[in-house]
Amino acid sequence: MVASSGTALTSDQIRLVRRLTQNITVLFDGDAAGIRASIRGIDLILEQGMNVRVVSFPDGEDPDSFARSHSVTELASYLEESAQDFISFKVSLLMKNAQNDPVKKAGLIRDIVTSISKIPDTIQREVYVQECARIMEISERVLFSELAQIISKTDKEEAKKHQGGHTSFEVVKKQDVALEEVDQLGILEKEVIRTLLLYGNEEVDFVDTIEKEDEEGKITIENESYSNQVSKELYLNLQEDEIEFTNDVYKAVYYELIHQLNQQEKIVIEQLINHKNELIANEVTSILMDEEKYLVSDWGRKGIFLPDIIKKILPKAVPAVILNLRRILIEKKINEIVEEAKSQKSTRADLELISNYLSLKKRLSDKLNRVI
Repeated sequence: MVASSGTALTSDQIRLVRRLTQNITVLFDGDAAGIRASIRGIDLILEQGMNVRVVSFPDGEDPDSFARSHSVTELASYLEESAQDFISFKVSLLMKNAQNDPVKKAGLIRDIVTSISKIPDTIQREVYVQECARIMEISERVLFSELAQIISKTDKEEAKKHQGGHTSFEVVKKQDVALEEVDQLGILEKEVIRTLLLYGNEEVDFVDTIEKEDEEGKITIENESYSNQVSKELYLNLQEDEIEFTNDVYKAVYYELIHQLNQQEKIVIEQLINHKNELIANEVTSILMDEEKYLVSDWGRKGIFLPDIIKKILPKAVPAVILNLRRILIEKKINEIVEEAKSQKSTRADLELISNYLSLKKRLSDKLNRVI
């Protein structure tokens, strides 16, 4: 147990704790000041990618007084039974006032989604969005939309800070478009590698949506369930689309992962970390140490909170990565055709090709919405 000695919890303190464990249970006084402190501290902890639970004490008690007046067994039992994830904590804390007031309830939901937006791990964000949707009885799609808006707003504010406010709007707009294309592909390629490293060996039950057309041309959607290893699911989809990585380092890591799977039928992290190719070893180490929470193969011993929940979200997260990658590559192809058409007179074939790609892009977007 670590105490912040009467001072407000800081990011530096959290980073020190993160070197020892990825899990943090925050104990706060039961008075109003302690509760306000817990709410402020939650977002700081989430920003560091840690798994956070919160325990509050009865009125008039603090961690020290409670520990002195109870046995070690009683204290351990109380902590185990009273620990809540941050969503349940905020709901239990604020829902009494918001329950009969739609405006206050909307504000509470927005506050929870803002906290979720602080989490750097995309899969953990989806896990918590689902949990929030379940507890607050609201559509996941609405929450994902709100989350996207909050993240976009935060990114724009960060970009303004870096620009210093001296760049003209027109220049910034052109830069943003160019950077967005590069970043989207790079981010998705890195997400593929990250998913393979962290969850590649997991066996998951996937659900595929299949479009069937009857004799009258009416299209219906049917679900087909099947089980597959995450690494095989990603490989088969990337192979089917003949997708090539644009980032040379990610490509090298990917080919090494596939080589491992062909030779050993599983991913062995230690071999990648100690790989003779320094680019591969450094990139794998960097991805795994981004949030300082892995040995990947040793979840159980470390007692990390989320793996069982993450398994439930993987059937959606893995297809989402693939569909987003396809969507971005199609957008890139459309832009290439448009640019070529500008330099010469557009032909009917060009317009038909663009129309076909736009139709495919729409179908992918529809499928992506169904997955989420």
